[in-house]
Amino acid sequence: MKKILLPTDFSENSLNAIRYAVQLYKDQKCNFILLNTYTPVIYHVQYMEVGAAQFGLLDALKEKSQNGLKSVQETIEKEFPNPKHFFSRISAFNMLISEIEQLYEENTMDMIIMGTQGASGLQEVLFGSNMVHVLKNSKCPLLAVPSDYSYQHPHEILFPSDYGVNFEERHVEDLKQIASLFAARVNILHVSNADELSPSQEANKQKLTTLLKGTSHLFHIVQHHDVGTAIQEFQSQSRIDFLTMLNNKHSFFENLFFGSKVKHIGLHLNTPFLIIPAKI
Repeated sequence: MKKILLPTDFSENSLNAIRYAVQLYKDQKCNFILLNTYTPVIYHVQYMEVGAAQFGLLDALKEKSQNGLKSVQETIEKEFPNPKHFFSRISAFNMLISEIEQLYEENTMDMIIMGTQGASGLQEVLFGSNMVHVLKNSKCPLLAVPSDYSYQHPHEILFPSDYGVNFEERHVEDLKQIASLFAARVNILHVSNADELSPSQEANKQKLTTLLKGTSHLFHIVQHHDVGTAIQEFQSQSRIDFLTMLNNKHSFFENLFFGSKVKHIGLHLNTPFLIIPAKI
């Protein structure tokens, strides 16, 4: 049974991501873990040493969190009744990243699905601050769902790669599963200024070809000096409705999403985006 963690801050954006998750995996047996973390607005090391008033605040926050999770579960089960789906709820007095790391170590989930924007909803930001922290630290695949994205089946999946990774089965496992569920095609896009691949790139490409055997896929190469622009142009021209990348430290992924052009591509991120850690 697939174990999917669904962090929520009870914003409409996070609820939209949960709706996407249950529709994407409607034909798959899943255990969905709804997670809400809470801390006082002012949270510091000495917090647990202070008086009863603060503990009263903590109780109120806990109750609000638990009631919010119950409400979310009831809403989703009413909208999308599915005997293949099971829900559990975690309300934690913790920071989101710390809680996710702990849950991962306890083998609670094998995927995270969450909305790109938090309660603040700042449109000029690629990801909400929570998403950025989770993205940088997550050891399991993370599926980011854009704000206000209306669900549709994935048909054309874009997988940009610089072929700088020695591909393993776990790198493409979720990608292949989603492609299989919807008979979708995987478009592997290589953006380069060079005329030819290096020997190591060619070897990695061949490894990827082997791993994708049985999955509909096409290889594309685009000559362009800017990876972000090339990805955007390919997306718009090819009717891409799902994007996935490997998060390889010190790779073009990190430069693309945490470099100076982060807002440039962020404003055009209009499809669900699966980020897979290259290393665990």
